[in-house]
Amino acid sequence: MWKPFALLILSNLFMTIAWYGHLKYKNTAVWAVVLISWGIAFFEYCLLIPANRIGNEYFSVTQLKVTQEVITLAVFAVFSTLYFHENFRWNHLAAFCLLIGAVFLTFKKW
Repeated sequence: MWKPFALLILSNLFMTIAWYGHLKYKNTAVWAVVLISWGIAFFEYCLLIPANRIGNEYFSVTQLKVTQEVITLAVFAVFSTLYFHENFRWNHLAAFCLLIGAVFLTFKKW
């Protein structure tokens, strides 16, 4: 049951690098950045598709999507802090707490 989460984390790492990593290379031609990012995103999909297939054996599509969004933002927070040296602020933490609340509401059996 942990495999979908591990695959989603790895998938989001590739996605974040593809979408934001190029921002440090502003002198590189946009067409080159698009091609490189597209190549990196290929590996995102190679991990994301199996993650959703495996995860759907245990979770609903809605549960997978909400989990995906939380993982996306968590990976992005770490990436932006380490790669871009941006500060992680209290309001970012508050937003993550609200997202965890969204996961709770999605997984809770009412």
